[in-house]
Amino acid sequence: MMSTTTSETANTTTIIKWFDLPQKHDYPAAQSYLSLTMQPDLVKKIVAALKKAEMTTFKSKDIFRASLLPLLDADNYHVKKVRADILTGQEISPLLLYRENTTGRVIIADGYHRLCAVYGFDEDAVIPCKIV
Repeated sequence: MMSTTTSETANTTTIIKWFDLPQKHDYPAAQSYLSLTMQPDLVKKIVAALKKAEMTTFKSKDIFRASLLPLLDADNYHVKKVRADILTGQEISPLLLYRENTTGRVIIADGYHRLCAVYGFDEDAVIPCKIV
């Protein structure tokens, strides 16, 4: 069963369709990203935990605030591609998030471009994700 987010801005309604679960290729992408700043053993534990984690939701603006990352411009190649997918009714994958223990900062292990694309439609959009 697919989930959806409906965003209404400027008299336009955009329905954002989500896969029920992250796609299999999202986990190796998260592992690749996390391994840039973390030790391999920790990365393996995080990815294994993400695979087992329950789905949850957060508003896009809250994920941005917790991640401390900048919003990518709608002209960014990957953001533009995700926006096109949304506008053509294609499902997009939920985010994979890691809550850093010492600072509490949320690391977007996979889905940063999807988050930026969705935020461009509605900063209050509810984003399905897994977080550990």
